[in-house]
Amino acid sequence: MRLQRLAETDRPAVSFTLDGRPMAALEGDSLLTAILTEDTYLRTSEFGDGRRAGFCLMGACQDCWVSVEGSGRVRACSTPITEGMRVSRGTVQP
Repeated sequence: MRLQRLAETDRPAVSFTLDGRPMAALEGDSLLTAILTEDTYLRTSEFGDGRRAGFCLMGACQDCWVSVEGSGRVRACSTPITEGMRVSRGTVQP
């Protein structure tokens, strides 16, 4: 199940890629929100075979790491989406 946007739908659109696939978000979204409104999971756990969707949503639990080209490993819950961002949710190295 994906997140469903119920409000603030009139913000400008932002394009980004996730694992090479084109995606769309809204200006002001966190990376976590941008991904979960377009797909059903954020990343795959490096400690098992489970898919993850973030946990605390405030940067404390360390469960939302993804890779952003040019920035390395970032927390999706506290990283704002930017136009043209290239995101990978493969194995994230510290």
